[in-house]
Amino acid sequence: MPTMTDLVRSHTDLDDEDVAWLQLLQADWQIIADLSFADLVLWLPDREGKGFWAAGQMRPTTGPTAYVDDVVGTFVPIGRRPLIDAAYLQGRLVREGDPEWRDDVPVRVETIPVRRAGRIIAVVARNTNLLGVRTPSRLELSYLQTAADLTQMIAHGHFPAAGQRSDHADTPRVGDGFLRVDNVGRVVYASPNALSVYRRLGLSGDLAGLSLAELTRDLVPPRRRPDEETLSAVLGGRAHRDTEIGTDTVSLIVRSIPLRPAGDHIGALILVRDVTDLRRRDRELVTKDATIREIHHRVKNNLQTVAALLRLQARRMDSESARLALEEAVRRVGSIALVHEMLSQSVGERVDFDEIVDPLGRMVTDVSDQGGRIRVRRDGTFGELPSESATALAMVLTELLQNAVEHGYDDPETAGEIVLTVRRIVGRLHVTVDDDGKGLPEGFDLDASTSLGLSIVRTLVESELGGQLELGPVPSGTGTRAALDVPLE
Repeated sequence: MPTMTDLVRSHTDLDDEDVAWLQLLQADWQIIADLSFADLVLWLPDREGKGFWAAGQMRPTTGPTAYVDDVVGTFVPIGRRPLIDAAYLQGRLVREGDPEWRDDVPVRVETIPVRRAGRIIAVVARNTNLLGVRTPSRLELSYLQTAADLTQMIAHGHFPAAGQRSDHADTPRVGDGFLRVDNVGRVVYASPNALSVYRRLGLSGDLAGLSLAELTRDLVPPRRRPDEETLSAVLGGRAHRDTEIGTDTVSLIVRSIPLRPAGDHIGALILVRDVTDLRRRDRELVTKDATIREIHHRVKNNLQTVAALLRLQARRMDSESARLALEEAVRRVGSIALVHEMLSQSVGERVDFDEIVDPLGRMVTDVSDQGGRIRVRRDGTFGELPSESATALAMVLTELLQNAVEHGYDDPETAGEIVLTVRRIVGRLHVTVDDDGKGLPEGFDLDASTSLGLSIVRTLVESELGGQLELGPVPSGTGTRAALDVPLE
């Protein structure tokens, strides 16, 4: 299905500001669809003047749909839909005509010109399924009147408001709680859900006739409400925005859309949503994240303590082989500690692996007999990796770097460079570790190797990371190449 941007570029002469205006309209047209009990379709004029392209579609959550199939991307030539033609050419709302029949369903079609900066840039068709139509309730009448005011605002270029965006991802919907206030902010009508929301705040009576801003000041303590200017602007219905209010036990998001169908302010649509459970879950997640970070911090401290104890023990060993084995254990524990240190500073269970691998390279070369003669250089970026993969990959690279330093440069006077190259390609991570040392011994066979380090590497790569390991000479020049190929998530 093509996007609106694709259709604009391919078939229309609309500019970037026109597209931004239409995107603002689409950001809020679920509200209009729900208030209208109707499907909305956005039609864009063809640049050659031959017809209109359907660039967007929204179904109501408050009533039956008039469109079973998606229509985005379809083209309607001039003359086939006279109501669309009339709205675009005459710049007015068009409601004339008999209902259309679609799949044995009568559908009333109304068309609304979309005006920006004095120009008609598109048409919104409102399609109402007439099956089961009955005498509307007061709630439905309030919905329909508010929808009519908003469509008038679209036709006159007063809606959407420039720069209008909700500050919350959980912005209220029509069904969450609907209020209509007059031009001084007094409640004209409140839906049952809106009344229930305010009763959770402590309201004992009805909302009708009350000033919503004054009532909220009485029910909500100052520390749980916005500043007075924001409170008056939103709850008084004079600002296109939302805000959060509440008590110690209840949290609400309140959104205001001022209504100016003919240019003058006549009141506002106020939507309210009880987000108490969402905020409780947010707090639980924050607490959980903090606890996990603290656990990672403590694990890191414990691992560093273990590494320090192993290092002390290594210094007391008379056997050279035992000392070297303990030093290798120190490096392995240290590589795991680095991962936990990063996780203790991270919000989620993902880490920027570049910040782990660079200290690993320095750690391996600093504790080697080569001192500062061997340098590790990284080419490319690992990006973010999940903690499970990061721990295994850190140990793998520690072993490979240590092998390169220990076996590739046995001459204490030799300087060299180890290049760690990483590429993320089509869902996989390709890593090579190239050194310019003396290379592999003659007749080396990875499958027949008894090295503990290489055994650890193969096990981690194949079992933990689900990847492959290859070890061989550098394709050009001397030295050894270790190549990893592991899948990303």
